[in-house]
Amino acid sequence: MAAKKDYYDILGITKNSSEAEIKSAYRKLARKHHPDIDKSAGAAERFKEISEAYQVLSDTQKKGAYDQFGHAAFDRGAGGTGPFGAGAGGFNPFGQGGFRTYTWSTGGGGSNTGFDFGGFEDPFDLFEQIFGGASPFGGFSRRPTYQMNLIFDEAIKGVTKEIEIEQRNQKGTIERKRMKIKVPAGVTNGTKIRFGDIDIVFQVERHPEFIREGADVFSDIRVSIPQLVLGETLEVNTVGGKVKVKLPAATQPGSLVKLKGKGAPSLRGGYGDHYVRVNVSIPKTLSKQEKELYEKLKELSSNKKGWF
Repeated sequence: MAAKKDYYDILGITKNSSEAEIKSAYRKLARKHHPDIDKSAGAAERFKEISEAYQVLSDTQKKGAYDQFGHAAFDRGAGGTGPFGAGAGGFNPFGQGGFRTYTWSTGGGGSNTGFDFGGFEDPFDLFEQIFGGASPFGGFSRRPTYQMNLIFDEAIKGVTKEIEIEQRNQKGTIERKRMKIKVPAGVTNGTKIRFGDIDIVFQVERHPEFIREGADVFSDIRVSIPQLVLGETLEVNTVGGKVKVKLPAATQPGSLVKLKGKGAPSLRGGYGDHYVRVNVSIPKTLSKQEKELYEKLKELSSNKKGWF
């Protein structure tokens, strides 16, 4: 695989270029190499490179990461070398995932015939934002974008839905027509997929028990102090149904138990993992016998640092 080009070289600027100079360089090159006007071989890839370089260098945080780590800062396969890599430390399982763009075909069984932009924004959407949604030359027009609301299970399992879209015919009259959309399993909140001549952005309802971060799923479980200390085999809910989990003895409160492959399906294939966070349940009231036992335990552990 060929090495990626330097972002500064792509835009023809230096590390000391101002924000205005970065934007000016992007505008000039994006106009020149937009596929509607540049018919040379490799124009689409060149246009994508220009977009990617601008998205990094126009963002102060991303530019700093790129200056320090290079392309590894954004390489999901680099083992988290940089702060934006797949294995970057300090992940937040309760945060919002990035906005990703996919191309999807509704024909041939609905298989994915396109590609994603690696966490970067669709270069055509970026072009429209910078140029105000209007083309500086003929031929380019914005694809209509529709929003589709899904419940959690529909996003996990996939679903076929029918939507109503507006189209302008040859006479210039706007017509409404119904269109069946085969939603692939694994879309998440904010996922944008192209179906033919339209884009659909999915909004997914929150689940009362699960939290998703991409294909990974997180949930909580509450256990008693004896269960933490002695260990226990418990049954937990996952997106695929109930699964038995063996809680080891001396499990610490707040621990994450990983259930490999039990998360949500990924649009790129395979499944994420399910993480169960272990919380301790402290009884608010005790029977006389329970209180006596806890008093005895307190006495036995008086010379220790703690029960756990």
